[in-house]
Amino acid sequence: LPNMSAYNETCASIANVYWNHRQFLLHGDAKYLDLMERTLYNALLSGISLEGTRFFYPNPLESVGQHERAEWFGCACCPGNVTRFIASVPGYVYAVRDEELFVNLYASNEAQLVINNNKLRVAQETEYPWNGAIRLTLHPEAEELPMTLNLRIPGWAQGRPLASDLYRYLNNEPAQISVQVNGEAVPLEIKNGFAQIRRAWRANDVVELDLPMLIRRVVAHDSVKADIGRVALERGPLVFCAEWPDHEGGHVRNLFLADDAGLTTEFFSDRLNGIQVLRGKVAGYYAGKKEAFEKREQELLAIPYYAWAHRGKGEMTVWFARNEAAVQPVGLPTLASTSQVQASFGKNPQAVNDLLEPGSSNDHEVPYFHWWPNKGTAEWIQYDFNKPEEVATVEVYWFDDTGVGECRVPQSWRILYWENGDWRPVYTPGAYGIQKDQFNEVVFETVRTTSLRLEVKLQEGWAGGIHEWKVK
Repeated sequence: LPNMSAYNETCASIANVYWNHRQFLLHGDAKYLDLMERTLYNALLSGISLEGTRFFYPNPLESVGQHERAEWFGCACCPGNVTRFIASVPGYVYAVRDEELFVNLYASNEAQLVINNNKLRVAQETEYPWNGAIRLTLHPEAEELPMTLNLRIPGWAQGRPLASDLYRYLNNEPAQISVQVNGEAVPLEIKNGFAQIRRAWRANDVVELDLPMLIRRVVAHDSVKADIGRVALERGPLVFCAEWPDHEGGHVRNLFLADDAGLTTEFFSDRLNGIQVLRGKVAGYYAGKKEAFEKREQELLAIPYYAWAHRGKGEMTVWFARNEAAVQPVGLPTLASTSQVQASFGKNPQAVNDLLEPGSSNDHEVPYFHWWPNKGTAEWIQYDFNKPEEVATVEVYWFDDTGVGECRVPQSWRILYWENGDWRPVYTPGAYGIQKDQFNEVVFETVRTTSLRLEVKLQEGWAGGIHEWKVK
């Protein structure tokens, strides 16, 4: 799926948790819990802000600043769904079947359970997901409680992210997992993803499970075209991302992470309510004046994906280039990219000068501006320059989502410039093109101005939009 435009709705993540939890209850296989946990800590948790007051509808894996959480939506299924779900999370931690107790999720808690008509109190102590040291103390009401304790051994600790070939680790060695009962090591017998310990349990028996959290490099199946030549980072159940406030110039989509680059981890107690971060060295790619790329060594600081978009709007990425062909260099500033943008109406006007060129008019992988739901109207968008500029050429790449939405190329358009307190049309002998899947260039008599306006007449019954607008 495209990283920037795939919908990844919060409600879909909740449904994913529901489905996989029920599959586990039906089959007793921890592979369903692996997917449930991955969704819970990442795709689902990003849907709500740290304060619990703002929400994402979609949860993209890449952004150039067009995404932010909102207090409410016209169709507000996600806010109510996510708040209801989070209140239900304690019910997913344990499961009971006859004389078996399953520990599905790891989090500090106390639980009162009933095992084969016998009461059992379980106390779990851990700093999971920051580290994998887990301590369980069992308090059966009876003097002895014969029971099989099933401790989930996550796929990430066994060297695989999922029980499929959709993703795999480049460094897939299993972690050195250990289990102790009352301070004595016990053999690791794994069945259906659970370490099983069968014994008669007594009050104050202590089980210690250690799941070392290696920093994992994830690659996707080659069928996922958006992630060819890219790598993502995980540690434990958490997926990490790079976000603009932590990187040079606010850019992260231009970073190249070599496979042999060293990575370390540390805990920041004073950032984003306390987070584990990953650090390392990357190369930042920048467009050079003579076509060749300029590369500069930079610091990488990756945060848990769920914690992004709390420090303002800007770039974010989960998938880093590991091949040069996948790098997206920062372009050289242009007259358009350094201008201020305003519009008569519409969403995301800053997309028209973000230097991101689309692959087609219906490309949803890069940001675009549109006037929807206005249809058949006269609209405009304009550049305000920092100082008077001489301009003579514009190029416009129209957004047209035929077959998907309600935006089409305009019926007509023209360019105007600001002079002596009035908007005046430029003089051009050429035509104003409305071709899809290409830049439409108009060359006109040179004007000196502080503002340039693009005025459109939308087709009757249709909205319209723009991918990119260049000025020379």
